[in-house]
Amino acid sequence: MGRRMLKGLAVVLAAGCCSGGSAAFAQTAAARAADPPSATTRAVNEAARAAAPFQDRRDYDFAARGFVATRKDPLIRAADGRVVWDLNTFSFVEAPAPDTVNPSLWRHAQVLSRAGLFKVSDRIWQVRGFDIANVTFVKGDKGWIVIDPLTADETARAAYDLVTEQLGKRPVSAIIYTHSHIDHFGGAGGILPFAVPDVPILAPQGFTDAAVGENVIAGPAMARRAIYQFGLTLPKGPTGNMGSGIGMAVAPGTQGLVPPNREIAKTGTEIVLDGVKLRFQVTPGTEAPAEMNIGFPDWKVADLAENANVTQHNILTPRGAVVRNAKAWAQGLTEAIDFFAGADVMITSHGWPRFGAAEITDFLGKHRDAYAYLHDQTVRLMNQGLTGDEIAAKLTLPKALQQEWYDRPYYGSLSFNARAVYQFYMGWYDGNPVHLAPLPPEEGGRRYVEALGGAARVRQLAQAAYDKGDYAWAAELLNRAVFADAGDTAARDLLARCYQQLAWQSENSLWRNMYLTGASELRGAQPPAASAISPGIAGSLTPDQLFDVLSVRFAAEKAGDAKLRLAFVFPDRNAQVTVTVANGVLVHRPGVVGTPDATLTIKYADLVAALLRGQPLAPKIASGEARIEGQMAAFAQLVSWIDKPTPPFAIVTP
Repeated sequence: MGRRMLKGLAVVLAAGCCSGGSAAFAQTAAARAADPPSATTRAVNEAARAAAPFQDRRDYDFAARGFVATRKDPLIRAADGRVVWDLNTFSFVEAPAPDTVNPSLWRHAQVLSRAGLFKVSDRIWQVRGFDIANVTFVKGDKGWIVIDPLTADETARAAYDLVTEQLGKRPVSAIIYTHSHIDHFGGAGGILPFAVPDVPILAPQGFTDAAVGENVIAGPAMARRAIYQFGLTLPKGPTGNMGSGIGMAVAPGTQGLVPPNREIAKTGTEIVLDGVKLRFQVTPGTEAPAEMNIGFPDWKVADLAENANVTQHNILTPRGAVVRNAKAWAQGLTEAIDFFAGADVMITSHGWPRFGAAEITDFLGKHRDAYAYLHDQTVRLMNQGLTGDEIAAKLTLPKALQQEWYDRPYYGSLSFNARAVYQFYMGWYDGNPVHLAPLPPEEGGRRYVEALGGAARVRQLAQAAYDKGDYAWAAELLNRAVFADAGDTAARDLLARCYQQLAWQSENSLWRNMYLTGASELRGAQPPAASAISPGIAGSLTPDQLFDVLSVRFAAEKAGDAKLRLAFVFPDRNAQVTVTVANGVLVHRPGVVGTPDATLTIKYADLVAALLRGQPLAPKIASGEARIEGQMAAFAQLVSWIDKPTPPFAIVTP
């Protein structure tokens, strides 16, 4: 009986999701072909062409400078043969921009999609275009200092192999993570086999907690929304995915977390790694909760991590995240101007370098000004009584900033970011009492459709708006109709057509991806099931973090007024945790507190594998590797109260 209960515990708590998810669109509905770009869409794109500074071609030079070579085989594969990355995927952008892509976004993809090994300075190289981020190789006295080893082991290994092929075999003498997003540490396992013993691994203070928190606590919801943000289900091409603004795509390979063994806490910290002097600027609360820039003072090279980019960034990413501090971001760039004064080469974690001291100073100043303007003007208008939506509709960058390609909205956008700044200070509520308890989308949709005269009338109004090129208003109407009746296939199809036209007009790659993914799912495409927490991430969780995950999967309505106390003992960690359930809350604390209803003694890694990867505990109990004492039913009770995340949940349908 005990073995069956523990196996059930493992199954119920396993991360991952069922393959069903969102309300299914009737599979008998024929998916109509997309309309061609309308006259309105073509006019919007022509206006974008006229307004953007296409005569400024510095980025083409910067992105091509120092090119050494790229892979002979364009396909990077996983151990099982699956293709993780194809260097030729976006080769189509060498052609002129079609009507289905904003010409500014097309130009950005042309520059961003360049891939290979590039020499930045006498002792610094980057591999770009092998993942959404860059990996930097710094030549030390004996080996490579590797900065930001990409998202996946496979792409990081491919980058190391290319460096080895072109520059000779050297060990990895140090690893540095500039910040806590997975595209800058997830591939460390791919280069770790080539590292020296006890390799130094550096990161900014607070790195591990920030990295784990984002990828685990809110991971299921973020993963579902990331499908929209990055267009993960879209075909790459002129009518589909055009990249992700800061890189062309995220590599879907093997991810992990090799924890740092040294954290940098203070700006001005200087260290020498493998004969190379490094000087750090710590910038918490900017692009990531834990982030730092790196200077190479002897070489006049500055690495601005992801605090400076080839595009406007996000204060709040569409996939979801903790809102970033736009004021701190701007202040960090102001500090960087002085901290890295005199640098004549600037590299970053995404995009291409910039060269020349005057160029770098001008870039940092105008990039800083974009974030400062966003923050200051949003707060000014907020204090005049405007809501986030009103500020987003009103705010535009000064012309001098609009004319810089790096301040344009390929990844972040001023309107989305203005709402984020408003949220940072004021929260989601705009002060209007009507929004204290808004109707849920389904109920609101039914009432709006009824008030407008029924579904046929709503579709008629939306069609008239569509025919005039007023796609945003047509989408507003049709969204109500779809949430009133998910089976209204005519409304779903017309809404999909609206989203396609809006996507083809968008200068923002993420907006394009989200519009097109929404259109695809409205027409019946089924999103992929989200995967379980990767073993590399799961294995890095502390006991506190593991039980934090358990607490946010606790279904209070199932427990009701029940109470429970369980103890977990981890001999291999010399650690104990007590979990209590009362008042609809699961609480954990260190040590064995009070008299538990049951106690499980087990290796910590075995419990992680059971809770987060679905591995059964019964064999561990049978072999004596794990032991249960007390009321066996207590564990079964806990099992019955734990929900498994259920993405892919519906987004554009009820």
